[in-house]
Amino acid sequence: MAVVEAFVGAATVEPGRGLYRVHTRRKLMILTAMAIALCVSFAVDLAWGPARYGLDQVLLALFDPGAVSDQVRTVVWDIRMPVAVMAIVVGAALSLAGAQMQTILANPLASPFTLGISAAASFGAGLAIVTSVPLLPVAASLIVPANAFIAALGATLFIYLISQARGVSVQTIVLLGIALVFTFNALLAFLQFLASEQALSAVVFWTMGSLSKATWPKIGVTLAVLLIALPLFARNAWALTAIRLGDDKAASFGVNVRRIRLETMLMVSLLTSVPVSFVGTIGFVGLVGPHIARMILGEDQRFFLPGSVLAGALLLSLTSIVSKSIIPGVVFPIGIITALVGVPFFFSLIITTMRKSW
Repeated sequence: MAVVEAFVGAATVEPGRGLYRVHTRRKLMILTAMAIALCVSFAVDLAWGPARYGLDQVLLALFDPGAVSDQVRTVVWDIRMPVAVMAIVVGAALSLAGAQMQTILANPLASPFTLGISAAASFGAGLAIVTSVPLLPVAASLIVPANAFIAALGATLFIYLISQARGVSVQTIVLLGIALVFTFNALLAFLQFLASEQALSAVVFWTMGSLSKATWPKIGVTLAVLLIALPLFARNAWALTAIRLGDDKAASFGVNVRRIRLETMLMVSLLTSVPVSFVGTIGFVGLVGPHIARMILGEDQRFFLPGSVLAGALLLSLTSIVSKSIIPGVVFPIGIITALVGVPFFFSLIITTMRKSW
């Protein structure tokens, strides 16, 4: 009898393990497909522009620069490469920030843009552009990104403290975020009213969100922030997955919910403020990217984390292509395109959330 029970138990466990392996393999294949799609989008982004080149010319320029003309090599490497790489890095950073905000706040509508963190960073950077007043005096040489980070950090900590209050619902946090968006947009408009003509044009162009001023130093700083955040979130992957089950359940598993949430909010501020200070306000990437990853990969942070990074990078890379394809010879600010794509998606999420609450 014991032998029969052992056999039945093994037969039960083995299909479970096999099913787990199948699910794991499927998710790894999805991540691989997303990475391949990102590489294709990156190549197309390099090929498209006022002067279009074939993918064969782009690949030759990348791997054998001496085989193409000086013009093609200059356009691909010096003009389009920084923009294409910046699109990938910024999209990955914003999507990662949105993914972890949704995780720790248990809020499907949370993102740096919808909760006012991007607006706060915009105000901080605008304050630096218009008045040259540093919010962090010791970082006066990096006044724009430093101001953006301090303002974003203040908004993030404010949202964190409110979310910890007893009786605060998801809807309350969303409404609070909307209030912050309007507040910081009004403050930015006040700065624009006071700005000189040169500063005003810089702020207006910057608020549209554009990759046209991407440089390798800016890419390096943004990539460094992303590479700092990824290992931290990967180390806390199990704890972040547990938090999605609820604070009480996560605490019963031994997770220090308050510490994880605070660490995550700090990193979200950094992931949001640095890209915003360099490329301006780019909305909805931090909302749409994580939802795409969640729909196809689930909540497990081992897959959701890289999936959100790849989804955000792919989304902004494709948007960069679209911004150059609407009118030949004209490159639209990328923030306009992401807003046009993100607003309908945001409406659908609100309607879905309302139906679930009824």
